[in-house]
Amino acid sequence: MSKPLVEVRDLAKQFDVSPPWLNRVIERKPKAFVHAVDGVSFSIARGKTLALVGESGCGKSTVARLLVGLYGATQGSVSFDGEDIAKTLSGPGAAKLRRRMQMIFQDPYASLNPRWKVLDIVAEPLREHGLIKTDAEARQRVGELLSAVGLNPADALKFPHQFSGGQRQRISIARALATQPEFLVCDEPTSALDVSVQAQVLNIMKDLQREQGLTYLFISHNLAVVRHVADEVGVMYLGRLVEVADKATLFSAPRHPYTRMLLDAIPDIHMTGRARTPVHGEVPNPLNPPSGCSFHPRCPLANARCKAERPALLEIRGVRVACHAVEEERA
Repeated sequence: MSKPLVEVRDLAKQFDVSPPWLNRVIERKPKAFVHAVDGVSFSIARGKTLALVGESGCGKSTVARLLVGLYGATQGSVSFDGEDIAKTLSGPGAAKLRRRMQMIFQDPYASLNPRWKVLDIVAEPLREHGLIKTDAEARQRVGELLSAVGLNPADALKFPHQFSGGQRQRISIARALATQPEFLVCDEPTSALDVSVQAQVLNIMKDLQREQGLTYLFISHNLAVVRHVADEVGVMYLGRLVEVADKATLFSAPRHPYTRMLLDAIPDIHMTGRARTPVHGEVPNPLNPPSGCSFHPRCPLANARCKAERPALLEIRGVRVACHAVEEERA
């Protein structure tokens, strides 16, 4: 087996959400920290797609930003092609690494500068990395990139407000592809789009992956989208991975009770007679997470061990899962 392109080991990120110093002194309160990501480990093979799924606030987007160096990790490491990205980004090789990894953001209305024409938006990374020297080269390269994502090269002279949401997201994809990266982090790239446009954007991304051998980390809360694009799926809950499996196994035989709960909530046209199970309960307050397994207040299989001891992510019959019930074969 070839070495994975991306390896994440025991990654953690905490944010200081304390009130101002004077408020803390008057109210006699300690500092408050949120563990947005708490000990996450995974790897992504070249040319493959790992999808991270979970409810809002589970830490998916924080993982995305940690992988491209927008946030610094509190603990753990991210290796890209065998190199630690934290060390590389603080040294002379930063520009070269940034060329090789890019990010597509969630909101196409917020991620494009409304004062710039599309030509300047897509050409910015080319100019920043010295990949073009003249305006003629910029126009030619931007035209090629727009064609690759299904837009007209003449669209380069328009402003973002002249496009629909789906077209704006294609512009974001064209900008991300400008430096010919090997690894793309996609933070819910289709969540702001309607279903028909989602399918177009996802098909473009699949075609680009096949043509250019791209590696994706795909963040989503939509399991139907994940089923279409992913090779492997990681399920996150309150900052931790609770299950990692290949797509076919996860959708046909989910192990973790939380994964089952998510899948049971999806409408299925082939099972119209079966009652859907809603996702019970609320995600706990991340400032004060439950003891033991953080899912135990919502889990039908929880026992005393689940309330006291946090489960480790163990490989059980080819699937990595963090669940005492699965380990003890109670699930």
